[in-house]
Amino acid sequence: MTASTPAPTQFGVYVHVPFCRERCDYCAFATYTDRDHLMERYADACVTELQRMELGGGLPHATSVFFGGGTPSRLAPATLCRILGAIPRTPDAEVTVECNPEDADDDHLGAYRAAGVTRVSFGLQSTNAHVLAGLGRRHVPDAAACLAAAVHRAGFDTWNLDLIFGGAGETDDDWRGTLATVLALSDPPPHISAYALTVEPGTPLARAADRHPDDDTSARRYELTDEILSGAGYGWEEISNWALPGHRCRHNQLYWEQGDYAGIGSAAHSHRDGVRWWNMRTPDRYIDAVAAGRSPEAGREVLTAEQRAFEELSLMLRTPRGVPWGTLAHVEELDGLVDERDGRAVLTVRGRLLANEVTSRIASGSLH
Repeated sequence: MTASTPAPTQFGVYVHVPFCRERCDYCAFATYTDRDHLMERYADACVTELQRMELGGGLPHATSVFFGGGTPSRLAPATLCRILGAIPRTPDAEVTVECNPEDADDDHLGAYRAAGVTRVSFGLQSTNAHVLAGLGRRHVPDAAACLAAAVHRAGFDTWNLDLIFGGAGETDDDWRGTLATVLALSDPPPHISAYALTVEPGTPLARAADRHPDDDTSARRYELTDEILSGAGYGWEEISNWALPGHRCRHNQLYWEQGDYAGIGSAAHSHRDGVRWWNMRTPDRYIDAVAAGRSPEAGREVLTAEQRAFEELSLMLRTPRGVPWGTLAHVEELDGLVDERDGRAVLTVRGRLLANEVTSRIASGSLH
């Protein structure tokens, strides 16, 4: 099997913003709480990197743009919009900005909307103060309702909430209450990301064994999540993502379809035709490299045809699209983990919980 690619017109731009007010206990991303003084110089470097990439012919008009981090909303709205203004985009481009709940004010959202942002994503994680405390997150009273109202005022047609289950002290009723609160909003988010809490090496959570999530509990919460969201009309988009009809995240789809994208900023990754490369991890080194006229690239890898084919199948398997039935070896041993739909193997809810096990059954003969 040869790797397929999205339509030639699809191209994404990811902008990494590494600044945070506080670092969550579970976070292992390239983010910093002590580098705010670099913000304007960092934005300058991002704009310069974009301009050089465009001049070199490596920056097609983007069909989707995603500002992630970190906390993109830590930047002054005008600063973020200055970076966005340097990105050539198609007229119908999807543009997403990740925000903290405390930044959901009219100044931020109004500026984003005026600059062409079409979608915002908020890291709410939970509506319970004690669960947020266990995650090392700040609690904003009535955050869900405030977010929905702010998004509605700003005129966004679509938006996302990030939620996390499995935190210390969280009960099934706590998690059920978070979902109920979100779905009961007058303008509920049409896209919801719900992630099982994972323990990343080197994080404060990793050093606190008493706060580690229980696998069986996380599995139960995932099944509960799918049951509740499916009942509310949300379809699963990818293992940890659900959306109402017409509200799937196009930028995420680009990743899951092995598309091409440019990563801008420190620690950002890019992909083009089976070649992946990534930038220097720290904002200081990234800024210095760009200012000196050097490439900020820190490394790259070239995927073989077999690696690309395996990656394509692995990514497809995480979505309702599934994979051709014949690509899974010993499929009879996967009873209850996959369903056959129109000749394709699609993960069941239980199968999504064991996706790595199913992925390990991709037959080597299907990669040629």
